[in-house]
Amino acid sequence: MTDGDEQPPGRTTDGDEPRPTVDAADASADKASAADTSTVHVSASADRAADASAANLSAAADAARADDTHAENAATSAGVDAAVDTIAPAPAPAPAPDAASLPHFAAGPAPYPVPLAQPDPARTVRQRRRWPLWTALGLALGLVAGAVPGVLLRGSAPDAAGRSAAKHEPGTAAQRRLGERMLALLDRQAAALVGADRAGFLAIAEPAARPALSRRYAALRALRVTTWRSAADGVPAAVDGKPGEWRFAVTVGYCFVVPECAPSTVELGTRWRLAGEEPRLTAVDPASTDPAGVRPWQVNDLAVAVGKRVVVATTPAQRSRLPGLLAQAETAARAADRYAIGGRPPDRYLVYYAGKGEWQRWYGGGRPKWTAGYAVGVGGGRHDVVLNAQIVTPAGLDDLLRHELTHAASLPDRGYADRADWWLVEGLAEYAGADGQPVHRYDGLIEVRDLLRGGWSGRLDAVAPADDASDDRVGGAYGVGYLAVRHLVDRYGEQRMLDFYRAVVHQGRTPEQAADEVFGDPWSMLHDDCVGYVRAVVG
Repeated sequence: MTDGDEQPPGRTTDGDEPRPTVDAADASADKASAADTSTVHVSASADRAADASAANLSAAADAARADDTHAENAATSAGVDAAVDTIAPAPAPAPAPDAASLPHFAAGPAPYPVPLAQPDPARTVRQRRRWPLWTALGLALGLVAGAVPGVLLRGSAPDAAGRSAAKHEPGTAAQRRLGERMLALLDRQAAALVGADRAGFLAIAEPAARPALSRRYAALRALRVTTWRSAADGVPAAVDGKPGEWRFAVTVGYCFVVPECAPSTVELGTRWRLAGEEPRLTAVDPASTDPAGVRPWQVNDLAVAVGKRVVVATTPAQRSRLPGLLAQAETAARAADRYAIGGRPPDRYLVYYAGKGEWQRWYGGGRPKWTAGYAVGVGGGRHDVVLNAQIVTPAGLDDLLRHELTHAASLPDRGYADRADWWLVEGLAEYAGADGQPVHRYDGLIEVRDLLRGGWSGRLDAVAPADDASDDRVGGAYGVGYLAVRHLVDRYGEQRMLDFYRAVVHQGRTPEQAADEVFGDPWSMLHDDCVGYVRAVVG
């Protein structure tokens, strides 16, 4: 993940920077990306309809569908700013299902960190760069190879609904039949979600579950969900001591904006009550087994802006930031696309702007204190980006966005597992963040010089900072990675440097193997040349 420049505790971007007017921000957003903004709106009448009894639901459904369709069409055509009513927080998740009833997944990667740049020294009085803004690329530096936040459920090929055709599921025949009925209901709910049918989305649920589901529906529709497919690797499990109540772990493949994408995945814990023979949905909880952690749309109301290359989302309290954030993110995406390995950039970048509470909750929280942002893998070849609103500054936002979106464009789906490659992963993102500026204007050179004077062995594979490292130590490490990658680019060109990155980070080659294959030079010599270049630049 990407960490940003350290700021005093409690200091937030919203309080410290002047806010552009809506007109000015909208103009810049239109110029940068011809972006439009979705509306997230859950009205009081919608909540009352959600709480209506099941007996009256069908009578109200047609009116609700018409209202919802009219509201969504009006919001899209007008390109209005996101609007979200104040709604009670979603209920706390229930205890996780028993492990035996859940699908099995590899442990997920943690996010990646990066330091937040201060104003360029050539333009302003020099300020020491404080890089608690480092990108925590979904890999909290202790990651195991192959940790993917989302994998499709079974080894066999999926059927038309997105479920695999694996046989011999555990459980009794009655459990399997019940599971199939639940999945059929979830398929109906998915069709309603994608089809903008809120009443149909709520119809499979008990009245008490509908307010929370209404909020989730609104968030997913604002993110422009295009695919939503449920699958299960196990069977429903009866809840001890509660006859007629069941838990059922499912994995959902989903796409935003782009139809029929390679889906990202999320694990969910669904809860049900039998009404006669018919299962009724009572709750949908985040699954504690999901390696990527809790997604923002699972736990928060969202305001969303959609551009040509980027989707930006935040909480209603921060929605005034969306036009400016989207304009800057669209510009950063054009830079990040250049570093897509294999020439295939993400179909859309997804950026979340997190306030204090959201930063601690989204995707599991727990990032190093110096983190200003991070990219976390969610499957389907995508990495969601999260920015820390408490740390990000106006001066560092462009660099940070280029850095994090480059992670999203260049990292393999499963992240990377070898801490020794940290310098290369972060060096590439820093190189992209620097955006071609002369080396002498890079804002971390003082920290690099301090690092060279003590605290580093001189080995690139040992430069990664610890989670509790000081700001200067972190900034120096990022600077070393940047300068080493910059030297490889200057010597061999961007494309060969990217080929080297691909061989090491994607294909698991050692630097020795990759250097010989890509550069035709021994890594021992190139390593020493890179370190020599670092020393020469900072004196």
